[in-house]
Amino acid sequence: MIQAIIFDYGGTIDTNSVHWSEVLWEGYQHVGIPVSKDDFRQSYVMAERALAQHPYICPEHNFLDLLTIKCDIETKNLMERKAWSVSNEERKRQSDAVAQYCYNHVLRVLEVSRPVIEELAKRYSLVLVSNFYGNIETILKDFRLEYFQGIIESAVVGIRKPDPKIFQLGVDAVRSVMKKTAEELPTSDILVVGDSYSKDIVPASKIGCQTVWVKGIGWGNEAVDETLPTHIIYNITDLLDVMHQK
Repeated sequence: MIQAIIFDYGGTIDTNSVHWSEVLWEGYQHVGIPVSKDDFRQSYVMAERALAQHPYICPEHNFLDLLTIKCDIETKNLMERKAWSVSNEERKRQSDAVAQYCYNHVLRVLEVSRPVIEELAKRYSLVLVSNFYGNIETILKDFRLEYFQGIIESAVVGIRKPDPKIFQLGVDAVRSVMKKTAEELPTSDILVVGDSYSKDIVPASKIGCQTVWVKGIGWGNEAVDETLPTHIIYNITDLLDVMHQK
Protein backbone atom coordinates (compact mmCIF):
# COMPACT_ATOMS: atom_id res chain seq x y z
CA MET A 1 0.00 0.00 0.00
CA ILE A 2 1.47 3.34 -1.06
CA GLN A 3 0.36 6.33 0.98
CA ALA A 4 2.78 8.96 -0.30
CA ILE A 5 5.38 9.59 -3.01
CA ILE A 6 8.82 11.22 -2.79
CA PHE A 7 10.09 12.54 -6.11
CA ASP A 8 13.55 13.40 -7.29
CA TYR A 9 13.60 16.53 -9.49
CA GLY A 10 16.61 16.95 -11.79
CA GLY A 11 16.79 14.21 -14.40
CA THR A 12 13.47 12.73 -13.35
CA ILE A 13 10.80 15.41 -13.78
CA ASP A 14 12.62 17.89 -16.00
CA THR A 15 14.35 15.57 -18.50
CA ASN A 16 12.39 12.30 -18.18
CA SER A 17 15.39 10.19 -17.13
CA VAL A 18 18.05 11.70 -19.38
CA HIS A 19 21.16 12.73 -17.43
CA TRP A 20 21.68 16.48 -17.52
CA SER A 21 25.15 16.06 -19.01
CA GLU A 22 23.52 14.49 -22.06
CA VAL A 23 20.97 17.29 -22.39
CA LEU A 24 23.71 19.92 -22.22
CA TRP A 25 25.91 18.00 -24.65
CA GLU A 26 23.01 17.95 -27.10
CA GLY A 27 22.80 21.73 -26.64
CA TYR A 28 26.51 22.13 -27.39
CA GLN A 29 26.12 20.10 -30.55
CA HIS A 30 23.00 22.01 -31.61
CA VAL A 31 24.74 25.35 -31.20
CA GLY A 32 27.91 24.04 -32.85
CA ILE A 33 30.50 24.46 -30.11
CA PRO A 34 33.43 22.41 -31.49
CA VAL A 35 34.69 20.56 -28.42
CA SER A 36 35.08 16.86 -27.71
CA LYS A 37 32.66 15.12 -25.38
CA ASP A 38 35.52 14.30 -23.01
CA ASP A 39 36.47 17.99 -22.77
CA PHE A 40 32.83 18.91 -22.26
CA ARG A 41 32.40 16.34 -19.50
CA GLN A 42 35.44 17.70 -17.65
CA SER A 43 33.93 21.19 -17.73
CA TYR A 44 30.52 19.82 -16.74
CA VAL A 45 31.96 18.19 -13.62
CA MET A 46 33.94 21.32 -12.76
CA ALA A 47 30.83 23.50 -13.06
CA GLU A 48 28.75 21.11 -10.92
CA ARG A 49 31.36 21.28 -8.17
CA ALA A 50 31.61 25.06 -8.44
CA LEU A 51 27.85 25.48 -8.12
CA ALA A 52 27.79 23.18 -5.09
CA GLN A 53 30.66 25.01 -3.37
CA HIS A 54 29.97 28.68 -4.18
CA PRO A 55 26.82 30.82 -3.96
CA TYR A 56 26.50 31.53 -7.69
CA ILE A 57 22.82 30.64 -7.59
CA CYS A 58 20.44 32.86 -5.63
CA PRO A 59 17.00 31.78 -4.36
CA GLU A 60 15.28 34.08 -6.89
CA HIS A 61 17.02 32.57 -9.93
CA ASN A 62 14.72 30.67 -12.27
CA PHE A 63 15.91 27.74 -14.33
CA LEU A 64 17.00 29.80 -17.33
CA ASP A 65 19.09 31.94 -14.96
CA LEU A 66 20.64 28.76 -13.53
CA LEU A 67 21.42 27.31 -16.95
CA THR A 68 22.92 30.59 -18.12
CA ILE A 69 25.23 30.70 -15.10
CA LYS A 70 26.13 27.03 -15.42
CA CYS A 71 26.90 27.24 -19.15
CA ASP A 72 28.97 30.37 -18.52
CA ILE A 73 31.12 28.50 -15.99
CA GLU A 74 31.51 25.53 -18.34
CA THR A 75 32.46 27.53 -21.41
CA LYS A 76 34.91 29.70 -19.49
CA ASN A 77 36.55 26.52 -18.25
CA LEU A 78 36.77 25.17 -21.80
CA MET A 79 38.52 28.38 -22.84
CA GLU A 80 40.87 28.30 -19.85
CA ARG A 81 41.86 24.72 -20.68
CA LYS A 82 42.31 25.74 -24.34
CA ALA A 83 39.75 23.21 -25.48
CA TRP A 84 37.98 26.03 -27.31
CA SER A 85 39.18 29.37 -28.63
CA VAL A 86 36.89 32.24 -29.64
CA SER A 87 36.40 35.84 -28.52
CA ASN A 88 34.74 36.31 -25.13
CA GLU A 89 31.76 37.93 -26.85
CA GLU A 90 31.31 34.90 -29.12
CA ARG A 91 31.77 32.53 -26.20
CA LYS A 92 29.04 34.30 -24.26
CA ARG A 93 26.69 34.35 -27.24
CA GLN A 94 27.03 30.60 -27.83
CA SER A 95 26.95 29.82 -24.11
CA ASP A 96 23.63 31.67 -23.75
CA ALA A 97 22.31 29.84 -26.82
CA VAL A 98 23.06 26.48 -25.18
CA ALA A 99 21.24 27.60 -22.03
CA GLN A 100 18.18 28.68 -24.03
CA TYR A 101 18.18 25.43 -26.02
CA CYS A 102 18.21 23.36 -22.82
CA TYR A 103 15.54 25.52 -21.20
CA ASN A 104 13.27 25.01 -24.21
CA HIS A 105 13.98 21.27 -24.02
CA VAL A 106 12.75 21.21 -20.40
CA LEU A 107 9.59 23.10 -21.33
CA ARG A 108 8.80 20.37 -23.86
CA VAL A 109 9.48 17.57 -21.36
CA LEU A 110 7.28 19.22 -18.75
CA GLU A 111 4.32 19.02 -21.10
CA VAL A 112 4.66 15.26 -20.56
CA SER A 113 5.71 15.08 -16.91
CA ARG A 114 3.56 17.86 -15.42
CA PRO A 115 0.23 16.07 -16.05
CA VAL A 116 1.65 12.96 -14.35
CA ILE A 117 2.57 14.95 -11.23
CA GLU A 118 -0.78 16.73 -11.28
CA GLU A 119 -2.70 13.45 -11.49
CA LEU A 120 -0.74 11.81 -8.66
CA ALA A 121 -1.14 14.90 -6.45
CA LYS A 122 -4.89 14.25 -6.46
CA ARG A 123 -4.36 10.87 -4.78
CA TYR A 124 -1.14 11.08 -2.78
CA SER A 125 0.86 13.43 -0.61
CA LEU A 126 3.93 14.43 -2.64
CA VAL A 127 7.34 15.52 -1.33
CA LEU A 128 10.40 16.52 -3.34
CA VAL A 129 13.93 15.45 -2.39
CA SER A 130 16.60 16.98 -4.60
CA ASN A 131 20.28 17.80 -4.84
CA PHE A 132 19.81 21.44 -5.78
CA TYR A 133 21.20 24.93 -5.35
CA GLY A 134 18.77 26.76 -3.06
CA ASN A 135 16.33 27.96 -5.75
CA ILE A 136 14.12 24.94 -6.31
CA GLU A 137 10.98 26.73 -5.08
CA THR A 138 11.47 29.50 -7.66
CA ILE A 139 11.90 26.87 -10.36
CA LEU A 140 8.79 24.95 -9.33
CA LYS A 141 6.78 28.17 -9.46
CA ASP A 142 8.29 29.12 -12.83
CA PHE A 143 7.40 25.70 -14.26
CA ARG A 144 3.94 25.48 -12.65
CA LEU A 145 4.93 22.46 -10.57
CA GLU A 146 3.61 23.61 -7.19
CA TYR A 147 2.17 20.22 -6.24
CA PHE A 148 4.66 19.29 -3.51
CA GLN A 149 3.64 19.59 0.13
CA GLY A 150 7.23 19.39 1.32
CA ILE A 151 10.62 20.17 -0.23
CA ILE A 152 13.96 18.81 0.94
CA GLU A 153 16.74 20.57 -0.96
CA SER A 154 20.40 19.65 -0.43
CA ALA A 155 21.67 23.24 -0.40
CA VAL A 156 19.18 24.07 2.37
CA VAL A 157 19.51 20.99 4.59
CA GLY A 158 23.25 20.46 4.10
CA ILE A 159 22.93 16.81 3.08
CA ARG A 160 23.38 15.51 -0.45
CA LYS A 161 22.39 12.31 -2.18
CA PRO A 162 23.39 9.52 -2.08
CA ASP A 163 23.34 9.95 1.71
CA PRO A 164 20.21 8.08 2.88
CA LYS A 165 19.70 10.77 5.53
CA ILE A 166 18.29 13.16 2.93
CA PHE A 167 15.59 10.62 2.07
CA GLN A 168 14.88 10.13 5.77
CA LEU A 169 14.22 13.88 5.91
CA GLY A 170 11.79 13.36 3.05
CA VAL A 171 10.06 10.59 4.98
CA ASP A 172 9.86 12.85 8.04
CA ALA A 173 8.34 15.59 5.88
CA VAL A 174 5.70 13.21 4.52
CA ARG A 175 4.74 12.09 8.01
CA SER A 176 4.51 15.70 9.15
CA VAL A 177 2.30 16.67 6.20
CA MET A 178 0.03 13.69 6.71
CA LYS A 179 0.11 14.01 10.50
CA LYS A 180 1.01 10.35 10.90
CA THR A 181 3.43 8.53 13.14
CA ALA A 182 6.09 6.09 11.97
CA GLU A 183 3.76 3.27 12.97
CA GLU A 184 0.89 4.72 10.95
CA LEU A 185 3.11 5.50 7.96
CA PRO A 186 6.06 3.08 7.72
CA THR A 187 8.73 3.72 5.10
CA SER A 188 7.46 0.66 3.21
CA ASP A 189 4.29 2.65 2.43
CA ILE A 190 6.29 5.47 0.82
CA LEU A 191 7.39 5.31 -2.81
CA VAL A 192 10.55 7.07 -4.04
CA VAL A 193 10.73 7.92 -7.76
CA GLY A 194 14.08 8.82 -9.31
CA ASP A 195 16.26 8.50 -12.38
CA SER A 196 19.55 7.72 -10.62
CA TYR A 197 20.15 4.16 -9.46
CA SER A 198 23.02 5.11 -7.13
CA LYS A 199 21.65 8.44 -5.85
CA ASP A 200 17.94 7.65 -5.60
CA ILE A 201 17.18 3.94 -5.67
CA VAL A 202 20.01 2.63 -3.48
CA PRO A 203 19.70 5.14 -0.59
CA ALA A 204 15.89 5.08 -0.62
CA SER A 205 15.95 1.28 -0.48
CA LYS A 206 18.35 1.40 2.46
CA ILE A 207 15.76 3.16 4.61
CA GLY A 208 13.01 0.77 3.53
CA CYS A 209 11.08 2.76 0.91
CA GLN A 210 9.59 1.20 -2.18
CA THR A 211 11.19 2.59 -5.35
CA VAL A 212 10.52 3.28 -9.00
CA TRP A 213 13.63 3.66 -11.12
CA VAL A 214 12.93 5.77 -14.21
CA LYS A 215 15.71 4.17 -16.21
CA GLY A 216 17.09 6.19 -19.10
CA ILE A 217 20.35 7.67 -20.34
CA GLY A 218 22.72 7.97 -17.38
CA TRP A 219 26.15 9.45 -16.80
CA GLY A 220 27.95 6.25 -17.69
CA ASN A 221 28.26 2.60 -16.88
CA GLU A 222 27.62 1.73 -13.23
CA ALA A 223 27.03 -1.61 -11.59
CA VAL A 224 23.33 -2.07 -10.94
CA ASP A 225 21.14 -4.76 -9.44
CA GLU A 226 17.86 -4.58 -11.32
CA THR A 227 16.17 -6.64 -8.63
CA LEU A 228 16.63 -3.79 -6.12
CA PRO A 229 14.02 -1.30 -7.46
CA THR A 230 10.43 -2.23 -6.74
CA HIS A 231 9.61 -1.20 -10.32
CA ILE A 232 11.62 -0.14 -13.37
CA ILE A 233 10.02 2.13 -15.97
CA TYR A 234 11.43 3.92 -19.00
CA ASN A 235 9.16 6.95 -19.23
CA ILE A 236 7.63 8.97 -16.44
CA THR A 237 4.19 8.51 -17.98
CA ASP A 238 4.49 4.80 -17.13
CA LEU A 239 4.36 5.79 -13.47
CA LEU A 240 0.60 6.20 -13.72
CA ASP A 241 0.29 2.56 -14.80
CA VAL A 242 2.41 1.49 -11.84
CA MET A 243 0.28 3.46 -9.40
CA HIS A 244 -2.98 2.16 -10.87
CA GLN A 245 -1.79 -1.29 -9.86
CA LYS A 246 -1.44 -0.22 -6.24
